[in-house]
Amino acid sequence: MSSSKNILVITYWGFNSSILQSYALPYVRIIKKNLTKDSKVYLFTLTPASKNSHEEYLKTKERFDKEGIKLVNFTYSPFGWMMVLKFFYIFLSLIFLVLKNKIKYIHAWCTPGGAIGYIVSLFTGRPLVLDSFEPHAQSMVETKTWKKDSFVFKILFKLEKLQLKKAVNVICAAEGMIAYSQKVYNITKPKYYVKPACVDLALFSKKEKNISIAPGLQPNSLVCVYIGKFGDIYLSQEIFDFFKVASSHWGEKFKVLLLTNHSDKEINTYCERSGLDRNVIIKLFVEHSHVPAYLSLGDFGICPVKPIPTKEYCTPIKNAEYWAMGLPVVITKNISTDSKLISDNNIGYVLQDLSNVEYLNAAKKIDELLTDKALDKKIRKIAETHRNYTIAEQIYHSIYS
Repeated sequence: MSSSKNILVITYWGFNSSILQSYALPYVRIIKKNLTKDSKVYLFTLTPASKNSHEEYLKTKERFDKEGIKLVNFTYSPFGWMMVLKFFYIFLSLIFLVLKNKIKYIHAWCTPGGAIGYIVSLFTGRPLVLDSFEPHAQSMVETKTWKKDSFVFKILFKLEKLQLKKAVNVICAAEGMIAYSQKVYNITKPKYYVKPACVDLALFSKKEKNISIAPGLQPNSLVCVYIGKFGDIYLSQEIFDFFKVASSHWGEKFKVLLLTNHSDKEINTYCERSGLDRNVIIKLFVEHSHVPAYLSLGDFGICPVKPIPTKEYCTPIKNAEYWAMGLPVVITKNISTDSKLISDNNIGYVLQDLSNVEYLNAAKKIDELLTDKALDKKIRKIAETHRNYTIAEQIYHSIYS
């Protein structure tokens, strides 16, 4: 009898997206290590069409093949009747793939991926593992993206409950998600795991400071770094209001190193609305493997997740990356366990509200913290303790070995 354990990993992200590369893919590799050599991992992705998407797909597929990861990609369309019809084809394709390749487990990422995983599991009888489980439907309501009486909310919320009920293993994004699941979905599982966003501590470590890679920086610049986007679960205009206050506080030496794929036009609009000099912002978009070199130029990071109730159960990867680089962090309140870790360990500032007074308090706190010559080592220790990949390795070993 074969000991191979072929696994279908289901995500709701594009194969070329930064979140797949920085968040999911490292875990997929850890899962692969816990399987026998003849086992295969099939990775399902949904990628928006672009001019170079086919060439990117072929390159990515070849790279994944060398690791024993089989890329299964479909083109994403905005939610509507076209995507509904496309999903019927996707479900049939995945069901056929599971049966043909004798897949033994379906491992689904976050609740949108879990919804797909639930349906495939239902029709194939394969056990479902939920990873990074956190509320998505309610979060969309809290950010005012959806309305609570909307069709999409009702469908996804129902699917969240169904996937949780069916799952044989549930890996939560934060400790509080266990109690949330019992209260909101009225489902208690015999076994939960908790896996916050972990970080590659070898990749994310201090590099030699090279300001030439970020034109506009000076040796005496005080730099706030931000990796990410604006809108959706993140603040938008408020971030630039903070930058304006910080710029007034620190003067010409203050710079923002913005690692994002937002357009120059969007950034210019945000700056104009906040009255921020556009020259304060240095905007770049870099590959994930190059991010540590740019974080090495920073003095502190910012994590502007909207302070809505369900974000207590999320797990921002950017904080793990900041901490691994020894950077203090300005964060909104009640975000995962991160806000509390920052407050309890005095490694940043937790904004109590979104006001100019609090933005100035944050800047003054950063001033105070940066006088501590041992601060980076103290913060790095937080990443080593609370965001180490050994946490994930132990969980996946328990499930798959």
